[in-house]
Amino acid sequence: MPIAPEDEPYTAPAGPDAAGGRRVGVLLVHGFTGSPASMRPWAEHLNKAGYAVAVPLLPGHATSWQELNRLTFADWYGEAERAFEKLQGECDQVFVAGLSMGGFIGLKLAVERGRDVAGLVLVNPAINSERKDVKLLPVLKHVVPAFPAIGNDIKKPGMDERAYSKTPLKAIHSLFVEFKALRPRLAEVTQPLLVFRSREDHVVDPSSGRIIMSTVSSRDLEERVLEESYHVATLDNDAETIFADSVEFVRRVSSA
Repeated sequence: MPIAPEDEPYTAPAGPDAAGGRRVGVLLVHGFTGSPASMRPWAEHLNKAGYAVAVPLLPGHATSWQELNRLTFADWYGEAERAFEKLQGECDQVFVAGLSMGGFIGLKLAVERGRDVAGLVLVNPAINSERKDVKLLPVLKHVVPAFPAIGNDIKKPGMDERAYSKTPLKAIHSLFVEFKALRPRLAEVTQPLLVFRSREDHVVDPSSGRIIMSTVSSRDLEERVLEESYHVATLDNDAETIFADSVEFVRRVSSA
């Protein structure tokens, strides 16, 4: 299946003198069943501020939910890590920004890559779920191929995350397995961390935010609550706040 232009990966180089002559990059990672379309406006804003940006298309996304169901978290993380390493080769510092599962990937990169990650900006990051049917996924994934969609949870009218119409169960089960594996290691996250959390989110429940904020070891740690956005806040009413505050965060941390 051909990939629509809106869903293509997006990259742009750093501008001159954005950070006192140093090259600073930001890797932006989209969510489960989503695509770079949900991150591109944010990436373009960061690039206009002078930062290099990379928004990879994670395998199995922007094609079909059936294709996604043939892949696992290792495929998505591997692609994000390759994009991170490429950006690292072009920049003096690299930050990671992520939405939902993309936020989880950011946390895993922070744990696995340590000081290579200069800082994190996470929007409604996922690392847990209190939904009762999640416990049944090991069995359900062999019986039912997909659940109803989790995409397009956006308060602002007329916006489209371009997510799948269904949630593939084998694929999402592999994500929940990784959630469980990483939670005991969250204390290894020491990088500066800015978290945006929507007051009303119909995809990621509040337990993820509580776990992250209470477990990471970051001394530079802040959570900001979004009052006018649902889950896909990067395309919602508070998007401009996310964009502006993340530029301020990257500028402050990279100049420290």
